[in-house]
Amino acid sequence: MPTTTGPAPKSGRLPRTTTPPAPALAPPAVIPPPLETWAPDPPTWGQRMIPKKIRSAMADLGLWQEPRPLKPSYHLTQVIEVLTRYGWCQSFDFSPTGRMCIRGAQTFLESTGHVTAIDREKAVNYLQTQLQRQGVNMQFWAWNDLPRNTFRGVEATISAASDLARRNGE
Repeated sequence: MPTTTGPAPKSGRLPRTTTPPAPALAPPAVIPPPLETWAPDPPTWGQRMIPKKIRSAMADLGLWQEPRPLKPSYHLTQVIEVLTRYGWCQSFDFSPTGRMCIRGAQTFLESTGHVTAIDREKAVNYLQTQLQRQGVNMQFWAWNDLPRNTFRGVEATISAASDLARRNGE
């Protein structure tokens, strides 16, 4: 809501109005408990071979924790954590040393059950919207590979996209 500042207007002059700055978005007050770590360990080959019913029974006994898919804002935050833990790279979804680009981190999280294909696509849309706001008109995975990009810049863009998704309730 604009507020009026300055002295009362003289005849013919309008008062100067200012709009207070929008409050900065804070991290969510409640972090959802689906994951103990935001950058999960990759499942072992043995874990990948366990049938769903057995995994569910193990989860009921506390021996297994089934990942719960996250909504887009949390997924984007989790992408940052994965890139921080495993390392960020360019030109590869997965580098030979285990680093990942943005798309690689999303693929990793989808393959381990931490995001659904639909919510991943929503997160991509928020990321593309944020890039367009920055004047970038290319796919996020191509932008990731630009030589001038740094991890801090990538992290800031993903974080801004996460904030945008959070403002939209996702």
